[in-house]
Amino acid sequence: MRIDVLTLFPEMFPGYVNASILQRAQAAGILQLHLHNIREYAAGKHRVTDEPPYGGGGGMVLKPEPIFTAVAAVLAQEATEDSPPIILLTPQGRVFTQRVAQELAQQPRLLLLCGRYEGVDERVRQHLVTDEISLGDFVLTGGELPAMVVIDAVARLLPGVLGAADAPEQDSHATGLLEGPHYTRPETFRGWQVPAALRSGHAANIARWRRQESLRRTWRRRPDLLLTAALSDEDKQFLATLALE
Repeated sequence: MRIDVLTLFPEMFPGYVNASILQRAQAAGILQLHLHNIREYAAGKHRVTDEPPYGGGGGMVLKPEPIFTAVAAVLAQEATEDSPPIILLTPQGRVFTQRVAQELAQQPRLLLLCGRYEGVDERVRQHLVTDEISLGDFVLTGGELPAMVVIDAVARLLPGVLGAADAPEQDSHATGLLEGPHYTRPETFRGWQVPAALRSGHAANIARWRRQESLRRTWRRRPDLLLTAALSDEDKQFLATLALE
C-alpha cells in the first residue's frame, strides 16, 4: 500500500512512522509512506498557504490553490486508472473506527490531507476530497496526529505487517468485542496468579476462557457493543449468567 500525506508540517511524522512496526513494514516493502509539504505547491515568493476567511472571524483558512495543485502533482507521481481516496482529517468527518480502518486497508493507495488552523476552503471539501475522517468529538490543532493514527491502524491490517497473520482478528473491536486480558511470566507476581485455564495447555479451554473474558470485559465496559456483535447461543448463555451475578 502507498500512503501519501499532504501537510504543512511533514517534520512531525518521521519520529513515529520510522520506528517499530511501521518502520519494519516500510523496510519490507509492504507499506510506502510519502510526505508532501503543501507549502512547496503554493505560488509566489512567500508561498502563502492560508488567508483570513471571507466575512471575518478568528483564525486562518487553508487556501484551495496549493492544495489542489499538490494533490494533482502527487497523483501524477504514480498514475492509476482509479483515483485513490482523498481523505481530509477534520473534526467534521465520520468517526474513525476499526471497521473504517479495515475498509481503508483494502485500498492500494490513500491520500491523507491534514487540515490546519480554522480548516480548509470549502471548495476543497466540495470538489476535491472524497472522504472526511475524525478521531472523535474533540478538536486538535491540526490533522497530523489523526493522520498518524489512520496510518498506524490501517498498516497493521496489511498482510505481513504483524508477526502473526491472525493477530488483527483478535484485537479489540475487530470482532465487535473488546479483547480480553493477557498474562505473561512470571506465573505468580506479588501473590497474583495467572488464571488456571491459561496454564492448562488445553487449547479448547483456553479459547473458551478468552472468549468469555472478552464478553465479560465488553459487558462491563462497553455494553453498547453487544447490541451489534455477532454472538453465538453459547455467548448469549454466558452473558445471561453475568447479568445474574
